[in-house]
Amino acid sequence: MLLRKRAISLLLVMTLCLGMTLQAHASEISETEKQAEELEKKKQAAENEKSSLEEQLNAIVAEMDETKAKIDAKETEITAKEDELIQAKVDENDQYESMKKRIKYMYENGNAQFIEILCESKSIGEFLNNAEYITTISTYDRNMLVQFQEVVKQVQDQEATLKKEYEELEVMQNDLIAKQDNLNELVESKKEEIEKISDDLGATQEKLKQLKEAAEAARRKQEEAAAAAAAAAAAAKTGGSGSAGAPVVSGNGTFTHPCPGMTYISSEFGWRAQPIAGASTNHKGMDFAAPTGTPIYAAAAGTVTSASYSGNAGNLIVINHGNGLQTYYMHCHAMYVRAGQSVSKGQNIGAVGTTGNSTGPHLHFQVMLNGTPTNPRNYL
Repeated sequence: MLLRKRAISLLLVMTLCLGMTLQAHASEISETEKQAEELEKKKQAAENEKSSLEEQLNAIVAEMDETKAKIDAKETEITAKEDELIQAKVDENDQYESMKKRIKYMYENGNAQFIEILCESKSIGEFLNNAEYITTISTYDRNMLVQFQEVVKQVQDQEATLKKEYEELEVMQNDLIAKQDNLNELVESKKEEIEKISDDLGATQEKLKQLKEAAEAARRKQEEAAAAAAAAAAAAKTGGSGSAGAPVVSGNGTFTHPCPGMTYISSEFGWRAQPIAGASTNHKGMDFAAPTGTPIYAAAAGTVTSASYSGNAGNLIVINHGNGLQTYYMHCHAMYVRAGQSVSKGQNIGAVGTTGNSTGPHLHFQVMLNGTPTNPRNYL
C-alpha cells in the first residue's frame, strides 16, 4: 500500500513538472513568435526599400537613355555645323582668291584698261556708268569678302555653342552613371540584407516548429501521466482489485482475446514500415486499434508484475503466467490492477488509450517467451 502511494505521488509530481515544462514552452514559444514577427517586419521593410531603390534606378536608366538620345542628336548637329563651317571657309577662300586675281590684274596692267574703258564712252552718261561699274566691282569684292568672313565667324560661334552643350550633356550623363552605380550597390546591399533576414527568419521558424512539437509532446505526456495517476488512484480506492466489467473469454486458443472490442488490427507481429519517428520497424507484438476506453482483458490467469507508466509504452501492464510466459498490454488509458495482484483469464484489467509513443488509441499486445518476443497469433 505504501508502495502504491509512493507511485501515485511520483506520478503527481511528474504531472506537476510536466505542467511547469509546458509553461516554460509556452513562454519560449511566445518569445520566439515575437522574434519571427519582428523579422517578418524587418524583411518587409527591407523589401520595400529595395523596391524604392529599384524604382529610382529605373528612373535614372530612363533619364540616361533620354540624355544619350540628346547627346546623339547634338553630335549630329555638331557634325552638320562642322560641314557648314568647312563650306563657309571654302567660300571665303574662293572670294579671297578671286579678289586677289582682280587686284593683281589691275596692278599688272595699271589704270590703262580703266582709262580705255572710260575714253571709249560715247556720252557723258556712258562715261559715268562705266566709272560707276568699275567702282562697283571693287566694292562688291570687298563686301563679299566681309560677308563670307562674317558667315565663317557665325558658324564658328554656333559650333562652339554646340560643343559646350555637348560637354554639359556628357557631364550630366557621367553624373547619372555615378548615381546608377551607387544605386546598384545599394540594391545589392539590400538584397544581402534581405537574404540574411530570410535566413534568420527560417532559423526562427524552424525553432518555433521544434518548440511547438516539444510542447505538444510534453502536453501528451502530461495527459498520460495524469491518466496514469487517476488510474492508480482509482485502483488504490478499490484495493487494486477493481475492474470496469465482468470477465470476458473468447476464442479457442491458449489465450483469450485481449481486446475483442477492437476495430481492426493496425499492425501485425514482425517487420513493418516505420509508423512514426523513433518507432521500431521490428514490431514485437500485435496492435489492436480501438476507441479510447475499450476494455482490455487478461489473456490468461497470472500475476501482475507491473502496472505503471513506462516511457514509450505509456501505461503498461505486465502479467506473468509462469513457465517463462508473460504478456504485455501497452498504451492503456486506464489500469484497473496493481503489481502483485492475481488476475483471472478474461478479467478486465484496463482500457485502451494512446499514452506513450503512439499514433492513436490502440492496444499493443505482446507475448514474451523466456524473454523473447513471439507471435501472439500462436496463442490466440
